[in-house]
Amino acid sequence: MHERVLTDVDPIQETHLSEPGLLVIDAAGMDDDTVFAFQDTISRMWGTSTTDTTTRDVGQPGVRLRLYVDLRQVLAQTSPPAQVRADGT
Repeated sequence: MHERVLTDVDPIQETHLSEPGLLVIDAAGMDDDTVFAFQDTISRMWGTSTTDTTTRDVGQPGVRLRLYVDLRQVLAQTSPPAQVRADGT
């Protein structure tokens, strides 16, 4: 599988991260379903500003999504954590 790093993303400004615990995530995926699934997973754990639109760059494959996450706002778990055995399975 070939990984591609997006170098043309909008820069994150210092004002986006004005306090400890704030996080900006630029997610990239091959389709909307993939990045929205990622957004849904993050928003179940922490306070997150969600969006219902993605961006596409002309001539480039895939879609992008920017999330603003507040790690200080831990949300209640909706399901118990998965059990992991000592051997890592």
